[in-house]
Amino acid sequence: MSETVKNKRRFGVMRLADAVVGGYRLPLAGFVSILHRISGMLMCLLLPFALYLLDQSLRNRVSFDMLHYFTQSGLVKLMLLALVWGYLHHFCAGIRHLFMDFHVGLDKDQARQSAVGVLLVSLSLTALVALKIFGVF
Repeated sequence: MSETVKNKRRFGVMRLADAVVGGYRLPLAGFVSILHRISGMLMCLLLPFALYLLDQSLRNRVSFDMLHYFTQSGLVKLMLLALVWGYLHHFCAGIRHLFMDFHVGLDKDQARQSAVGVLLVSLSLTALVALKIFGVF
């Protein structure tokens, strides 16, 4: 093994290219952490748009009716569902990270279990909201 590879492993430095070429498999907790960042970015980028829609819906009845008609499109419903998933996942993963800040669930098995829990809870709640958005109940 070359000296640079040994140094990278010793100091814990790994580039994305090393992970892809070397076949590094990201643990589930790392995957949830990356999704936490993506969901936060999604909410941050869509916040001005959501606030604009809220402002337009509160102006008068005509603009509310126009926005109501606009949100009946399947594509818009999917975009809303993505925003809902972003919020729910970010919320659940944030609670997980708060527990980790208090040194609860830091070992490998507990971290994996909490990551599975975050995915199950956020996806289950998103599925319930999807049923509501698409008019099942």
